[in-house]
Amino acid sequence: MKIFQREQRSLFGEILDWMLTPLLLLWPVSLALTWLVAQGLANKPFDRALEYNAHALAEFVTVQDGRVAFSLPQPASELLRADESDFVYFQVLGPGGEWLAGERELPLPPREDERPLSAEVRLRDAELRGVDLRVAYLWVRVPLPGAPAALVQVAETRSKRSVLATEIIKGVMLPQFIILPLAVLLVWLALARGIKPLHQLEERIRARKSDDLSPLDHQAVPLEVVPLVDSVNDLLRRLQESMATQRRFLADAAHQLKTPLAGLRMQADLAQREGTSTEELKQSLQYIGRSSIRATHTVNQLLALARAEGGSAAVAHQPVDLARLVIEVVRDAVPRALARRIDLGYDGPEIGEAGAWVSGNPVLLQELVRNLVDNAINYTPTGPHEAGVVTVRVLPDRFGRVVLLHVEDSGPGVPEGERELIFQPFYRALGTEADGSGLGLPIVREIARQHGAELSVEDARPGAAMPGARFCLRFDAVPPPQ
Repeated sequence: MKIFQREQRSLFGEILDWMLTPLLLLWPVSLALTWLVAQGLANKPFDRALEYNAHALAEFVTVQDGRVAFSLPQPASELLRADESDFVYFQVLGPGGEWLAGERELPLPPREDERPLSAEVRLRDAELRGVDLRVAYLWVRVPLPGAPAALVQVAETRSKRSVLATEIIKGVMLPQFIILPLAVLLVWLALARGIKPLHQLEERIRARKSDDLSPLDHQAVPLEVVPLVDSVNDLLRRLQESMATQRRFLADAAHQLKTPLAGLRMQADLAQREGTSTEELKQSLQYIGRSSIRATHTVNQLLALARAEGGSAAVAHQPVDLARLVIEVVRDAVPRALARRIDLGYDGPEIGEAGAWVSGNPVLLQELVRNLVDNAINYTPTGPHEAGVVTVRVLPDRFGRVVLLHVEDSGPGVPEGERELIFQPFYRALGTEADGSGLGLPIVREIARQHGAELSVEDARPGAAMPGARFCLRFDAVPPPQ
């Protein structure tokens, strides 16, 4: 559980955290590294002095009467005089480890340190009576046959070294206590200035009127914000198109409803005239009934289109037997087809047969098929000696894993120049007197889009006098539920 997690992150705070956190974390590391460097710098001059003293003492190791001796004159002893802050110790041991001069308790070099053949001064840290020392030592060869080297050691306490290291630390770190807050302040001001264009963009958006959907100027924003502004402009463009479509849709809907409503009002006025005969009254009532049916159908189609478009964000899909659904729609449309002397038929697999299952919403798919069948019936002409033909086919393609739905008729067909226009709301082909609201095919296209189906129109019998129309939908097939 993140107790301290903020509900909404601040871009300013996020960038500031990522900029200041490494700075504050590296500052202690810088202190530690500076301390180590200061210790090394403080040791170098004093180590050189110890090496010089060790070489100087080695010069006084001599051989007298066949024995190794050490004699330190008074002037040379001045080299080892202690100053006010540190003590200097020395020790000289003969080839057999016998004490010759200096401090007896001074620690010896490690045993693994072999006696070198050359007079090389070595340095090490040691401790005497609880006091830390810095020791320089070397092995001195004596001019005696087979005799090992003598040992000369010079040691010094570390007070001056610590003082010098502390002074170096102060000289380096004290300015950082001033620079660090100043750096934080400069980062704060630079970041505030850097995100200022975002606040200006916010002010420009807030200052807009509610009906102003013109694109934002992406030239006045930083390069990193241009993709965001372009996305907002794309959203504004799509919103403007959607609002324009809605306004056009409402205008067309009002126009389509105006005609039947005006007819209803006119027939009602005619029926109320004095002297209206019974036959004229029946005709007016029949016309009123037909107009009300037409208005009801238009309203229902408008509601169906609104449901189809409004439900595009969340359509519940499930396995649907397309053959069963098509058979039910065709069965319901048979009485209307017979009334218009149209031969309505179905061609495809039986109910429950594998290969005709698709993923979709059964209610919307049923509305899709019903609109296609009604459209085919409306635009299929019939004569006294020739009946129209409407055929609905379900064609499973097991190899392509798709299901095809064809609805074809024997009507005049759809010219190529109008095959895109017929899917616009309220569009009616010129020269046709078919009954309809002009909303069926837009509903079909919207439902097909929601189900990922490909929709196309072609001639059923190319080259014929009445080529007919074939509406083709291509669905992805799914296995039947177990």
